[in-house]
Amino acid sequence: MNRKLLRSVREYKRESFLTPVLVCLEVFMEVLIPLLMAKIIDVGIKNGDMGYIIKVGVLLVLMAMLALAFGAKAGQLGAIASSGYAKNLRHDIFYKVQEFSFGNIDHFSTSSLVTRMTTDITNVQMAYMFTIRLLARAPIMIILSLIMTLTISVQIAVIMLITVPILGGALIGIAKLAHPHFIKVFDEYDVLNNTVQENVNAARVVKAYVRGDYEVEKFGKVSTIVFKLFTKAEKLVAWNSPIMQFTVYAVVIIMVLIGGEDIIQGTMQTGQLTSVIVYALQILMSLMMVTFVFTMIMIAEASTDRITEVLSEVPEMKDADDAIQEVKNGDIDFEHVNFSYAGEGGNLSLKDVDLHIKSGQIVGIIGGTGSAKSTLVQLIPRLYDVTSGSVKVGGMDVRKYGLEALRDQVAVVLQKNVLFTGSIYENVRWGDEHATDEEVQRVCKLAQADNFIREFPAGYDTMIVEGGNNVSGGQKQRLCIARALLKKPKILILDDSTSAVDTRTDALIRQAFREEIPDTTKIIIAQRISSVEDADMIIVMDNGEINGIGTSEELLKTNDIYREVYESQVKGGADNE
Repeated sequence: MNRKLLRSVREYKRESFLTPVLVCLEVFMEVLIPLLMAKIIDVGIKNGDMGYIIKVGVLLVLMAMLALAFGAKAGQLGAIASSGYAKNLRHDIFYKVQEFSFGNIDHFSTSSLVTRMTTDITNVQMAYMFTIRLLARAPIMIILSLIMTLTISVQIAVIMLITVPILGGALIGIAKLAHPHFIKVFDEYDVLNNTVQENVNAARVVKAYVRGDYEVEKFGKVSTIVFKLFTKAEKLVAWNSPIMQFTVYAVVIIMVLIGGEDIIQGTMQTGQLTSVIVYALQILMSLMMVTFVFTMIMIAEASTDRITEVLSEVPEMKDADDAIQEVKNGDIDFEHVNFSYAGEGGNLSLKDVDLHIKSGQIVGIIGGTGSAKSTLVQLIPRLYDVTSGSVKVGGMDVRKYGLEALRDQVAVVLQKNVLFTGSIYENVRWGDEHATDEEVQRVCKLAQADNFIREFPAGYDTMIVEGGNNVSGGQKQRLCIARALLKKPKILILDDSTSAVDTRTDALIRQAFREEIPDTTKIIIAQRISSVEDADMIIVMDNGEINGIGTSEELLKTNDIYREVYESQVKGGADNE
């Protein structure tokens, strides 16, 4: 078991330690039981001594009860230890993911992270439980049973000593052959989960384009690959049982031949032969347990590597020990910024961006698809770090701030709006969990969301389903804007966040910004000229570079891109009327 992962056992160390101890006590009782059975046969029954039979029988029952008690308690503690271990692993992975920057998250797909926190952790949990129970039980059982067999018949003990490594080697060899197939299975699980996730999230699109058959076929192909890989692995593992059964029966026959001859010669008694057969079965069954656990460990090894990969991922962004915890104001400065998603040496998404925004200004950003508008604003709350140059907020490089302090003062309504399962109150309170109902309602009015919320039968207590699929795109955007306003940030970024609302509502939202949060720097990325026309400053982006900066009037005179967009929207709209 991976040492890094074993740190997650933490408060369940006691249960993890006591489980194998209790298992050893259970095994000790089980090893003594065949010996007492032999005594009953060879002494009590042979001599017709009922008193001896009753006395040893009572002791036999007592030992069986103790074995049962030890086994039951070991099972209980083992379940607590393994379940607690899995709980801590899920906790550690989830909290680790919270530390990831967008760059770290880009290393893993969503479906892969889900698989690691579910299927992979379940595999590790099962392997851990079997390890502290069965893997502790099997070696002790084999050793004690061999010792007891040796005291009865050296010949049979030698046969067992020869059989154990041969059988153990064969079973472990099978497990190793199956291991590569199990590794491939979990990679395909990621693909399978991703297929299901995409289909469920885009169910409306699938139905709208009548692509159900295609999605079913795609799922079927991935599912078939998982089936074939599992089948290959299970075909190999399936050899365990026949090999085991053949060995068991062969050894029993040999023992009966040797023991029968010894009984005839008077060197062994019937009860002793019975106990030797029981010990042999215990040894062989213990070997089967070892193989089973070894197979589980082999399966879990692939899962362990995948979990360790997440836990070992180094967050790209960490707070310095002397990180600044207060943002002075909403000033924003880009100083010769270059940025590449691939890091140093990659293709630049932003090229030599030099930009200065004063606190409280309204800044509009327009540009064609792929012009890096969203990339530009994502550097402000430090969702990504610059490749070269610097981004400053409040006069300080964003890398000098504590991430929580910086992001608490930079509210971002991203291009892809996300709502969570819960009431409207709960969703808006993501901006401030301590906000009163009145404060929530106030920001919803500013975001032009209050009217449609009150039309719901439950009003602000209306439950939002997963992904916000029970509200329209425009309603979702307004709720996300309200959520951002509740933070009372020094910088508010709207990344094409009013595209689904009509122009009148858009104008009312912008008016509320001017009147209610005049000191907040407001950055509006938009496709509509009307959304940014009255901004203090408009930035025109083109191919990762700033193509022009100025007011609407200035850009109409000096910037071809802005003038072309303006004429196509404003004049085109007038002509259509």
